[in-house]
Amino acid sequence: MINTSLRILLVEDLETDAALIQRQIKKIVKTPEIEVTDNLEECQELLVNFAPDVVLSDYNLPTCTGLEVMELVKDYDENIAFIFITGTINDEELAANTILNGASGYILKKHMNNLAEKLEPLFKKVVINMVARDELRDRIRDNKITVNQIYDYLDKINEDNLEHRENVEKIRNAINQFRIDDEDVE
Repeated sequence: MINTSLRILLVEDLETDAALIQRQIKKIVKTPEIEVTDNLEECQELLVNFAPDVVLSDYNLPTCTGLEVMELVKDYDENIAFIFITGTINDEELAANTILNGASGYILKKHMNNLAEKLEPLFKKVVINMVARDELRDRIRDNKITVNQIYDYLDKINEDNLEHRENVEKIRNAINQFRIDDEDVE
């Protein structure tokens, strides 16, 4: 069971398949957040407003193809995992091309009864990548904090140097004044 909450965008036109896929997902993800659509327009809106961690898509849809959905997703964020769940890809060459074009995987709908078993390793990879991105984000934030602290320190040194130069100039002026006063006395 995956305990990390996953935001899943399901692009599927058949309600029965969408319901079966959601049921299978809930077998392996403790708290999934799932949004379902069947067109590019809503898909684009959900990419922006729902921000999925993974997209599952059928290959043949009423108004577009799964490749168009994948292209939209990859244009939006190439790091979002994209998995085809379809009955269409019977041709191994077509399946290989989907992977070469950026899909993280594909699963045939004829394997719907053991979909959870096939999705689990793909979802675990998504979670590992999410954790790695979070760790990287934390390190970047920590580095920015350190850099800002260095800048603050350098600014203070510059202020101290300016004050030091001003004091040196005052001492020079005082020495010069002393020389002038001393020359007037002689």
